[in-house]
Amino acid sequence: MRITFVLPVVDLSGGNRVIAVHAQHLFDRGHTVTIVSLPASPPSLRDRARALIRQRRILRHRHHPASHLDGLSVPHRVIERWRPISDADLPDADVVIATWWLTAEWVARLSPSKGRKAYFVQGHERYDYLPRDRAEATYRLPMRKIAVSQWLVDLMRERYGDATSILVPNAVDHGVFNAAPRDKQAAPTVGMMYSEPRWKGCDISLHAVSVARQDILDLQLLAFGHGLSAALPLPAGAVFSAQPTAGQIRATYSQCDVWLFGAREEGFGLPILEAMACRTPVIGTPVGAAPELLADGAGILVSREDPHAMARAIVEVCRMENAAWRRLSDAAYARASQYSWDKASAKFEGALMEIAAGG
Repeated sequence: MRITFVLPVVDLSGGNRVIAVHAQHLFDRGHTVTIVSLPASPPSLRDRARALIRQRRILRHRHHPASHLDGLSVPHRVIERWRPISDADLPDADVVIATWWLTAEWVARLSPSKGRKAYFVQGHERYDYLPRDRAEATYRLPMRKIAVSQWLVDLMRERYGDATSILVPNAVDHGVFNAAPRDKQAAPTVGMMYSEPRWKGCDISLHAVSVARQDILDLQLLAFGHGLSAALPLPAGAVFSAQPTAGQIRATYSQCDVWLFGAREEGFGLPILEAMACRTPVIGTPVGAAPELLADGAGILVSREDPHAMARAIVEVCRMENAAWRRLSDAAYARASQYSWDKASAKFEGALMEIAAGG
């Protein structure tokens, strides 16, 4: 097959990582794969002034920012400036894949020679900083969707009237995220991914840690993320890793008794699988793929917007006898072991073949 991915600006986000993995696997399977993306837009004068005032440095424009596409064998073309992508930017193909709401608008306007149209849905893009009506309208466009979680498949059917979405769950790189069987930590330790957007629910997890510390005075907190914000401070004694490497992330997961996933909304939730692959049980809210991943004793689901329920689960896990904790850890690892990128990309390939054939 000839396959084209249409991306916005590429970066180090989890969504771009998923696309990079699928693109490389498809390329390795002998398909002709092309990626076309937008250049980074230059920082505004206001952003440059803020950076200079806050950090006494000039915020420079990076036309080609670092991304998960760096080092791929797949051809990647960055167009010359920020503008809608059109027929002239793309090769003829059997299938062309939109990967974001704005790219879905552009792909919908392409001529048939650019391929049958697919929409890779990794989240419900109706955030406050987006034009919500336009973003939601893309889910009603006449193109087949590939969704990364059952929640998204159900959402496409129930809210947007599309019962044809194809489920292709994400996976985890077991060569990167893994750990040998282990015992509980010497000091009770929880971990979380730090992210400022409200829908990520970082504030819920932090509140839960604060409540749990009333019962477990020596509870430790490890976190990683792109950076810290004064609007969302970490509690005293927390250890934070800024922009860690994959090896550092694996080490963080492996040093925790439990991982916290407090999201209000999420398309999948890759840190859940990564933590579980490192034998760390997860306490999570029922969003994204959490209901499937944490079912049948592989983790603990708690209600959304309920830091007290999460705190009770933290206390429960941290007070477990080591043998009981090991059973929970082993169950988490066993569930994560069912999700490999080879399997996921094979399903993604099958979905594209179905779409290219007009299914």
